[in-house]
Amino acid sequence: MAIFRFETNRLILRKFEKSDMKALFKFLTDREVNIFLPWFPIKDIKETKVFNDRQFADCKYSYAICLKDNCPIGYIKVDTDDSYDLGYALRKEFWYNGIVTEAGKDLIEQLKLDGVPYITATHDRDNLRSGGVMRQLGMKYCYSYEEL
Repeated sequence: MAIFRFETNRLILRKFEKSDMKALFKFLTDREVNIFLPWFPIKDIKETKVFNDRQFADCKYSYAICLKDNCPIGYIKVDTDDSYDLGYALRKEFWYNGIVTEAGKDLIEQLKLDGVPYITATHDRDNLRSGGVMRQLGMKYCYSYEEL
């Protein structure tokens, strides 16, 4: 059973709330944060709400990554279809601090407790930092592919 909130030494992982849309908008509009993600940056708050509804609202394992002030600075999620695909994003002023790795380790522990058999993830070959996060989470390289 998925937990809806957990805490690490530095972070709170919890479901996104309606009051989080401005914070979510802040990192969904940043081109640098979203350059390797499979969508274009969001243009307004209305799109942010739609994005939240499509990507997070019904996803069992989707969490806002918050510092202890409880304000979202990113997200982490694992899809519940057969891919069990891991995804994440973080405001760039918080990069290089191990935040996604810390959040990911707790999420992976929860997935193990819930009997999720595996997780997958992909990253662009030019996004070496994301590959580093995946390695720190214990993931291993399996194959490469080219998108059409």
